[in-house]
Amino acid sequence: MAMKIRLARGGTKKRPFYRIVATDSRMPRDGRFIEKLGIYNPLLAKDNEDRIRMDIERIKHWLDQGAQPTDRVARFLEAAGVIPAKTRSNPNKAEPGKKAKERAAEKEAKAAKAAEAAAAPAAAPAEDATE
Repeated sequence: MAMKIRLARGGTKKRPFYRIVATDSRMPRDGRFIEKLGIYNPLLAKDNEDRIRMDIERIKHWLDQGAQPTDRVARFLEAAGVIPAKTRSNPNKAEPGKKAKERAAEKEAKAAKAAEAAAAPAAAPAEDATE
């Protein structure tokens, strides 16, 4: 049986509330679970200690049994120091798209041309003044 430690959604529409649960990976997201391990309330402030509450001992037990945390739960566990932090890399995420790159290049060329035009007349009277 493939075990997961994941979030099960509760709450109402546009007011999410999650339970951190240990469950069989074949069960539905909000379906049957084996054990409730904690809660996550994303509506609370990030510095509020009630935002994430976990039973660390039980989570360690399930990790020892071979349960795999989902990505979001793994981030919670990394922040709590239960599992070591792994490096994540998505170098293309912050890179602008093709059209945005073209617009930036056009804007850069236009700014360089304007700076060059502004510098050329300013340099010409300076030469006349020195003579």
